[in-house]
Amino acid sequence: MLIDSRALIDPSAKIASNVEIGPWTIIGPDVEIGTGTVIGPHVVVKGPSKIGKNNRIFQFSSVGEDCQDKKYAGEPTTLTIGDNNVIREGVTIHRGTVQDAGTTVIGSDNLFMAYAHVAHDCVVGNNVIMANNTAIAGHVHVGDWAILGGFTAVHQFCKIGAHVMCGTSTVVLKDIPAYIMANGNTAKPHGINVEGLKRRGFNADTLACLRRAYKTIYRKKLTTAQAVSELKEMLDECPEILPLINSIESSNRGIIR
Repeated sequence: MLIDSRALIDPSAKIASNVEIGPWTIIGPDVEIGTGTVIGPHVVVKGPSKIGKNNRIFQFSSVGEDCQDKKYAGEPTTLTIGDNNVIREGVTIHRGTVQDAGTTVIGSDNLFMAYAHVAHDCVVGNNVIMANNTAIAGHVHVGDWAILGGFTAVHQFCKIGAHVMCGTSTVVLKDIPAYIMANGNTAKPHGINVEGLKRRGFNADTLACLRRAYKTIYRKKLTTAQAVSELKEMLDECPEILPLINSIESSNRGIIR
């Protein structure tokens, strides 16, 4: 265990033997940190929180702190972080509330750039990038491979679908379906995230099908229900449409239009 002598570690914390912890970092009670994780100086980790393997947490981050929801009354809510995440300088990640599932959940292989904020009860998938100063409010769900450009702000309870790309300073007040590029204040759709999907191995036929799906939703002047009905008819030809359908059907706030 490579813990600097100037770090403050609560005796109840469960820390794997090869975890590195820098000077002036504070690890509170009910914190569990997995093997290979490196925590820099001046970090605060508060529990109950479970941090997985091979994560890197940079200086001045606050992980597992009480949330900012005014209804929070000190209940023992939790934070769970997966493996191989990079949490850069000044990032803040809060635990959940009893008004939701009581936990904030971060998946694996994510990058949280400097000063990003993850509020209470958020669920962030895998391979997500949140660029500098991006903030997601309480109860937000972010799908796998989503990229949120710098200074993006996401309203509480919104859902960001898998493979979504948000431009810089996007303001998200409604759900963004899977695969969509969005930008603006407020967010408007700007086609399928073709370049991102190419990098992840989507072939030309699938991309063409997803473009047709986008036109069905956004160019044919259909209601959402009518568009979903047409998309379901395309599933045999292109099963990759299913995440798009699911993200629309699961929307409670409505999708960006």
